[in-house]
Amino acid sequence: MTDKRTKLVQADIGQDKAYGAVTPPLYLSSTYRFQGFETEGEYDYGRGGNPNRDALAKAIAELEGGAGATITASGMAAIDLLTNLLQSDDLIIAPHDCYGGTHRLLTHRQKQGRFHVEFVDQNDPDALKTALAKNPKLVLIETPSNPLMRLVDIKAISAAAKGVSALIAVDNTFLSPARQLPLSLGADFVIHSTTKYLNGHSDVVGGCIVSKSAETAEEIAWWANCTGVTGSPFDSYQTLRGLRTLFARMDAAESSAMAIAKWLKKQKKVSHVYYPGLRSDPGHKLMKQQQSGPGAMISFELAGGQEAVKAVLENIELFQLAESLGGVESLICHPASMTHRGMEESAREIAGIKDNLLRLSVGIEAQDDLIAALKHIFALI
Repeated sequence: MTDKRTKLVQADIGQDKAYGAVTPPLYLSSTYRFQGFETEGEYDYGRGGNPNRDALAKAIAELEGGAGATITASGMAAIDLLTNLLQSDDLIIAPHDCYGGTHRLLTHRQKQGRFHVEFVDQNDPDALKTALAKNPKLVLIETPSNPLMRLVDIKAISAAAKGVSALIAVDNTFLSPARQLPLSLGADFVIHSTTKYLNGHSDVVGGCIVSKSAETAEEIAWWANCTGVTGSPFDSYQTLRGLRTLFARMDAAESSAMAIAKWLKKQKKVSHVYYPGLRSDPGHKLMKQQQSGPGAMISFELAGGQEAVKAVLENIELFQLAESLGGVESLICHPASMTHRGMEESAREIAGIKDNLLRLSVGIEAQDDLIAALKHIFALI
């Protein structure tokens, strides 16, 4: 098998040694019997190892082209886990417009004295050069950014970071390995909130770190066991089930997202659309270089300001007003008061996250129904 779609559908299929089950069984046991005195089996205790978690880790690592992966209890747990590779005097360079939860975590870990962090506009060559001159231990990249869909050049930043011996980690949650492969562009780690596109059904919370080298994969796994942030068997089982349809879901959602972005672009009540799939988007050229598609996330600013935002969110149908993303259902959110409310207002202003910004996670409903729902609400504002 060479096609990733085939490999993904077949991940751990037909491998049950006990009863020959086609779908892998769910192993809920927290503890495993030793084979004898000082003789462990493949598993001993659920925090350190579990068949369902390992099957999911293997599938994601193969998709991303990594040497190994560690499954965590959440996407934020994955980011926090990665910081265990740093010492107290080490520096992290992070995006100035990263996810609000990431910004909050890094800011407060810095206050604890865990490490130092600088939030930098990674599309500003001078700002990035100045930051890299401080010899960071880790450069964190988020592309497309959440929520403004800004793209940064993974290959160029990775090359520059390696010039100062920094590690590079890319949050690939918005695109998944179905659309972007950061390790092939020079990254050392890929981070996912598996809650999103990898699971795809909004019924699991989880995370993952994929490592390019076996050595770092082993170190990350050691820290995950040590700190106890590994994902549960049930969540891993559910996520692998959802992962099998990743490419089909992404194809359908991306097709509708492109149609919606083009429709929004024509609306006078929309002052700006953020979607790299549009030729007018500043990231369109880079998108063609490092992605195999633009994905299914869209953000846009309403010309009517806060009142228009309120009218949309209180009356829109079909799109659910909720945080998160990447599920089969379509969602709409207001980043300033929802996903990024944990950022200080000044930090949101620097990142360009305005109060009139809305973000769509386009699902796999019928495209005509999604656009009809938007047309209906736009007629009211």
